[in-house]
Amino acid sequence: MIGKLKGTIDSYGEDHVILDVHGVGYQVHCPSRILQALPRAGEAAVLFIETIVREDMIRLYGFAAEAEREWFRILMTVQGVGAKVALGILGILKASEVANAIALGDKATISRAPGVGKRVAERILSELKDKAPGLASIDQDTIAVSQTVADNVAARPVAEAVSALINLGYGQPQASAAVAKAMQSAGEDATTETLIRLGLKELAG
Repeated sequence: MIGKLKGTIDSYGEDHVILDVHGVGYQVHCPSRILQALPRAGEAAVLFIETIVREDMIRLYGFAAEAEREWFRILMTVQGVGAKVALGILGILKASEVANAIALGDKATISRAPGVGKRVAERILSELKDKAPGLASIDQDTIAVSQTVADNVAARPVAEAVSALINLGYGQPQASAAVAKAMQSAGEDATTETLIRLGLKELAG
């Protein structure tokens, strides 16, 4: 089984690259974000490979890092997510961003990927929520705050504070992180206004 290819870029297709390895041209399908980051034809490149063998085909999928290949595998364990959808997700999100979005229950971010509808996004969040925190680059307090917002309607000040920061233009991971820090200093009984004020202070710092 091919795990990694190191060679020279021969040419590009719409969704793949031909990588010349000692005179043999391997057709490797890659997420769009990775294709755009690869060097020009004639230059050296390294791709981590996932090989999928079916009755009617053998197809190679290439990634810039092992973490991306691992998320490709993990995403395909979800019902309704095949190689095309997994590539679409990794085409707009880095491996760490996929982990962060799932850990935070950020359905909107996952839904940005082509081919990912509301139901598929919900299944991804539901089935992978236990795997994502260990791979995410955010701290556990941020994850806890986001899950509280998603799961507990009673946590209104927290939800309102995160929503207010998002409305001001901050992303959900940044807003959740700021409110998590604010809760650490203000306590769980803090008002919405206090959490917003301290959250903005965190973001400004």
